[in-house]
Amino acid sequence: MVQELQRSEIVYPDSDGQPMSDNTLQFHWIVTIKENLELLFADHPDVFVAGDLLWYPVEGDNQTRRAPDVMVAIGRPKGYRGSYRQWDEEGIAPQVVFEILSPGNRFSEMAKKLAFYEYYGVREYYLYDPDRNDLTAWQRCDQTLVLVPDLLNWESPLLKIRFELTPETLNIYKPNGERFLGYVELGQLAEKAQAEAETAKAEVEQLKQDRKTAIARLLSFGLSPEQIAKTLSIPLDEVG
Repeated sequence: MVQELQRSEIVYPDSDGQPMSDNTLQFHWIVTIKENLELLFADHPDVFVAGDLLWYPVEGDNQTRRAPDVMVAIGRPKGYRGSYRQWDEEGIAPQVVFEILSPGNRFSEMAKKLAFYEYYGVREYYLYDPDRNDLTAWQRCDQTLVLVPDLLNWESPLLKIRFELTPETLNIYKPNGERFLGYVELGQLAEKAQAEAETAKAEVEQLKQDRKTAIARLLSFGLSPEQIAKTLSIPLDEVG
């Protein structure tokens, strides 16, 4: 009973006091990967995607924690969380994590992250250095995260997304072949789709008006509704 009361008094902060990113390039990649994964799994209510969210794997321990730049927890519902407390998530650890390097990241810190993800059950770990355009990936084999030796057109076993490292940048593709787009590109695509929809709507309205004009003109020539319907290849009830 005393132990339960002590556990209930433990505070699990929602912030570790660290910035989400060190520069605009790192922030761009974090947002791009996180938002595109959100879009990819928008119709999957049991896939939770988060960016820079503190993950506490052990109940009663508020010091053992990490905040992956992006993480995916398959089998957990969508929704807002202050932190990811694994014991409240049916014990499910995030299966996939992404880290985006910045010049300020130290080797020792990244080694600790790898060890943490390996120990607490991550199944796929991706580390991208946008300054050097270098991608490294690990995949779980039994109890160990093993380095993926060849990332040429590598496809994530869990997410089914494909990675392509060109001399200039990293491209990530959805299962349908569409490339992950940046925030601005997504906005431009949405604006284009909206403009095309409005154009199509206007064209439909114009066709309706042209049909009304044609019907009125044919009626003025003395044609019957039946003759007009046949001439215009439209249902009789649309002649009016």
